[in-house]
Amino acid sequence: MATRRDEGRGPGLLRPHDVLTLLARLDRAAHARTSAYRLGARVDAALVRLSTAADRSRLWCAVAAGLALTGWRGQRAALRGLGSVVAASALANLLGKLVFGGRRPDASHLPWVRRLARQPTSGSFPSGHSASAAAFATGVALEWPAAGAAVAPVAAAVAYSRLHVGAHWVSDVAGGVALGAGVALAGRRLVPSRRLPGPDAPAGPPVRLPALPDGEGLTVVVNPRSGAARVRVHPVADLVRRALPRAHVVVLDEGTSVAQVVREAAARGARAVGAAGGDGTAAVVADAARRQGLPLLVLPTGTLNHFALTLGLSSVGAAARTAAAGTGTVVDVGELTVGDGGPVTVLNTFSVGVYPQLVTVRDRLTPRIGKPSATLVAAARALRAASPVPLVVDDEDGTRWSLFAGVGRYHPRTLAPVARRRLDDGVLDVRDAGAAAVYSRLRAFLELVAGDLGARVLAAVPPVRRRLVVRQRTAASLTVGTGVPAVLAHDGETTPLPPASVARLRIVPGALRVYAAHHPHDDRHDRPPAERP
Repeated sequence: MATRRDEGRGPGLLRPHDVLTLLARLDRAAHARTSAYRLGARVDAALVRLSTAADRSRLWCAVAAGLALTGWRGQRAALRGLGSVVAASALANLLGKLVFGGRRPDASHLPWVRRLARQPTSGSFPSGHSASAAAFATGVALEWPAAGAAVAPVAAAVAYSRLHVGAHWVSDVAGGVALGAGVALAGRRLVPSRRLPGPDAPAGPPVRLPALPDGEGLTVVVNPRSGAARVRVHPVADLVRRALPRAHVVVLDEGTSVAQVVREAAARGARAVGAAGGDGTAAVVADAARRQGLPLLVLPTGTLNHFALTLGLSSVGAAARTAAAGTGTVVDVGELTVGDGGPVTVLNTFSVGVYPQLVTVRDRLTPRIGKPSATLVAAARALRAASPVPLVVDDEDGTRWSLFAGVGRYHPRTLAPVARRRLDDGVLDVRDAGAAAVYSRLRAFLELVAGDLGARVLAAVPPVRRRLVVRQRTAASLTVGTGVPAVLAHDGETTPLPPASVARLRIVPGALRVYAAHHPHDDRHDRPPAERP
């Protein structure tokens, strides 16, 4: 039952209850009914704790942190949810309560277990808690509907808790919910969602390559010691022969030269060369294929197969079907030179420092706990055990936890990038994690936890950007020198970098033709040249 205290004017300029008498009567009736509910002491206490947890959006920050640990989609949902909360809270508390306001209900007649420890004194309309709850739930749902459905009951409970503890009228809560949801929807229009990263099909410009039915005209170089071979029932060579019965299969041994095998294949009139193994095998065969002007077919039988997966080739059978169809693309490669040695081809990544150890631990843990959690655990372990490496990078001297260069743009924009969408970007993606700043080890880890969207937001704020440990840039070339012995990692292989030596990596656009899967609805490679867009 409302008391005379409810009838005061309260803060605010318009005060809806003073202007709309019907609304005031409806609110008082709803308040009387809500006050009469008896849900039990445990439920009452739980609703008070929930309402208090939502003060200053602490509850939504905690939920957002949990979402961010689930991966890309969770990070995007968390960021949009929190962004919506900031905007909705500002509109509700700084503008809405000033313009509308009004006196809050009287909660003195409620049982003590249902009362807040400190009753709010600001204007009543709209409910800031309800606005934040609706904004967060709607923002999350716009990016990840399943997560939004899980968050919605919590948001609804927060909104109801404001009625149950006597902090707001029903119209306050309804207005807050409408405001929060509207802000999130408007934010979606103003800042559209970016597509989740994933492989494009094809990963580069489509081209027609020689069709190789059953592997006819194809020479395949097989690495019998590739990662996946250790868990196969049948040897890799047998898998290749069954999928490509007309191909010429060469199994590598200790004395086999890949360059010689590919030269001989070209001399016999081979139309293409294949690599059955992991990323390291593919890179070595790609180097020889480039020199002979032959297209490359990658058969993924290694541990990670990053290059093959970006091409849309997830199995030996998929590679065989692609070869038979003759669909392909033209991709960039990196060319690495160490000291006075000759150039070698890099298909994926080049790094010095903590990155190789981080990736090794991450990939070992991923099957058990998922990639996002595995990345955080791997980063914590690798950074804890790491020692900074003194490097001169493009004439800039300093100590670094890690130096990474990807052939093409990688995502996410953190210390531990995962994959590419394209293979024809024409740039090196360089990540540099400096070790000179105070608490640089911890800061590098926290920047990794922030994820890709967090990194983008931080980099967009100039005062914050200057203090980031991990820097990201693109370049056409990269030089690396050191005064101590170091180890370079590229495509899963390692190369020593002696003191006083210099390693040079440069991008070579369009250097390699490879067989690649095409999207079933993308028929550009089947059209005559005049019909292509």
